Amino acid sequence: MVATAAGRLARRLSSTEATAEKLKMSGPTVVAPPKHLMAPSSASEVATGIEAARKKLDSSGITSSLTNSPRETTVTDKYAYAFDIDGVLIRGGRPIPEAIEAMKMLNGENPWGVKVPYIFVTNGGGKTEAERCMQLSQQLEMEVSPGQFICGHTPMREMAEKYKTVLVVGGEGEKCRIVAEGYGFEDVWVHLHMPTGIVLTVRSVTPGDIIKDNQDTTPFRQLTHDEYQNSRARNFAEVEISAIFVFADSRDWASDQQIILDLLMSKNGRLGTRSENYNEGPPVFFSHNDVVWSASHDLTRIGMGALRVSLEAMYKAVTGKQLQTTAFGKPQMGTFRFATRLLQEWRKDTHGIDFPPSTVYFVGDTPESDIRGTNEFNECTDGANWYSILVRTGVFQEGTTPRFQPKATVDNVLDAVAHGMEREHEKSLEEIML
Repeated sequence: MVATAAGRLARRLSSTEATAEKLKMSGPTVVAPPKHLMAPSSASEVATGIEAARKKLDSSGITSSLTNSPRETTVTDKYAYAFDIDGVLIRGGRPIPEAIEAMKMLNGENPWGVKVPYIFVTNGGGKTEAERCMQLSQQLEMEVSPGQFICGHTPMREMAEKYKTVLVVGGEGEKCRIVAEGYGFEDVWVHLHMPTGIVLTVRSVTPGDIIKDNQDTTPFRQLTHDEYQNSRARNFAEVEISAIFVFADSRDWASDQQIILDLLMSKNGRLGTRSENYNEGPPVFFSHNDVVWSASHDLTRIGMGALRVSLEAMYKAVTGKQLQTTAFGKPQMGTFRFATRLLQEWRKDTHGIDFPPSTVYFVGDTPESDIRGTNEFNECTDGANWYSILVRTGVFQEGTTPRFQPKATVDNVLDAVAHGMEREHEKSLEEIML
């Protein structure tokens, strides 16, 4: 345990040695590059403070009613930043060149010596918040905490009490199953694909189990010898799937959509049955609705939103009916409400003010989700003023006109940070002059 500048104790784990099990242990935890493991860096105070606030928020579900005695802190409470990750900080698994400098600027390396709080709000799924934390700590070479991450599927944790037996779609290996069970889902059917094409044997049911029970389920995909051996038998006539959750991008659209369609047309989520009116199947939830996203390729790649469009079109073609699905993530209001609550809890804990920061600068690369969500939430909230900044390093292409207009458009994340900090400095000067 190491104390930060504000006197908070936090357990510190090396980004090269941290594991999901270690991050599950109680108490605030910060993941740090090996060079910062023994002595906290300038990023430690923000990471630890928001981690502590997230622990309180997750345990109660709402911001606490009591105002804590504020500790001494060097971090401003006037404004904060929220960052998308892919296309803003990271592209193709590598940091965007200006990202590391942008983080340094937020952590005090700026003309005013100000530290600014920040969180990460990403539609990227298929990984736990803890895994995202370990990955970003290595990529940006800085201290971060799991509490700073809000993923598209984070709100799904609140649905674990309602749906007990679920099909989880997308991602690699059993990662989505781990996320789902970490959220409290008790009986998880997992439709998973390894990069090698092998379906892993896990405690819950896999597509291999479904195909092993009826090899005609997916006519263009047959189990290999190892897949067949690793798959488990189960009496599907006695199992009802109560919900379908698409946690991450599908690795096998044909198989995923076939099994989802079978369930949607079933009687009460029982595989092998057919509803007469096609209105008895389980609901479908997507962790986000991004049709395209920024990867390592020069052009954008299709994402989960495209799968949602495809599934809805297929369902209508087969049944003649409209399929109603639900998406979380950006631009959905729930994601921004949760982010606001987190920043409010942090401000109350660190500064004794039970109100979110006056301005939250959201930096994104996708007009349809990042900018739209920020603008629409700003119009309907009585809390913080959410200010949208669009960068040119991701989905947005120069020369095009975004359907949803940002408050500012800049070249990269460093320019976005500089824009907001300069704007806040000017506001503070105006207040002094009044």
